[in-house]
Amino acid sequence: MTKRTPIIAGNWKMHNTLAESAALVEALKKADNKNNAEIIVAPSFTSLAKVAELAKGSALQVSAQDIHWEDKGAFTSAVSPVQAKDAGATHTILGHSERRSVFGDTDEILNKKVAAALRHGLAIIFCVGETLAQREANETIAVIDTQLENGLKGYTAEQLKGLIIAYEPVWAIGTGKTATPAQAQEVHAAIRKFLAGKYGEDFAQATRILYGGSVKDTNVDEIMAQPDVDGALVGGQALIAEKFTRIINFN
Repeated sequence: MTKRTPIIAGNWKMHNTLAESAALVEALKKADNKNNAEIIVAPSFTSLAKVAELAKGSALQVSAQDIHWEDKGAFTSAVSPVQAKDAGATHTILGHSERRSVFGDTDEILNKKVAAALRHGLAIIFCVGETLAQREANETIAVIDTQLENGLKGYTAEQLKGLIIAYEPVWAIGTGKTATPAQAQEVHAAIRKFLAGKYGEDFAQATRILYGGSVKDTNVDEIMAQPDVDGALVGGQALIAEKFTRIINFN
């Protein structure tokens, strides 16, 4: 079995001023990392350049929370992959459930954003997940397979090398509900099976699949114990240095 380096990523969403972002980065730079995990933080765009500057020379990597699919143009309020990379981002999150549900990012839009990220060498954290209604209708795997199929359409395993998948059950984001470790494992295994069928077993075994859905310092150990869970995409507790550090140092 391939040994995959764990990833602990913090999505700060629409939180933190420049000063608050700076303080959080400085605290995280001092954090222990007993698992030698890759640590990624995703600040809002106003803090991106500052966070990237402060993270230089540390173990922290910096991600944009989203990008537009065009390099420049008349797209008021959007941020291009060129701008995100120029500000210091090495990664971008694409397809977060809030982007899909609140801002209307479709699979087709996300496919164009994948192209933009690949064009500019931004590593992709590609989010998939089902709603509560879809889970109750036993559509979870079909929904996620469709999101992967359409979102990544047209790209080869070589082009997608380094892709990170984040499974986020929509019903567990910001609700305090969490998929059980067994539920998370079942979906992560299904994602790996999809990747193997589409891109080959080597690609599937090398791809890190993160769980994101109310990950906390109190449940991370059980979640990370699952064989197909390779890390976490953390929301609320990513804003609290002490708690995020505990998540980084999962047992």
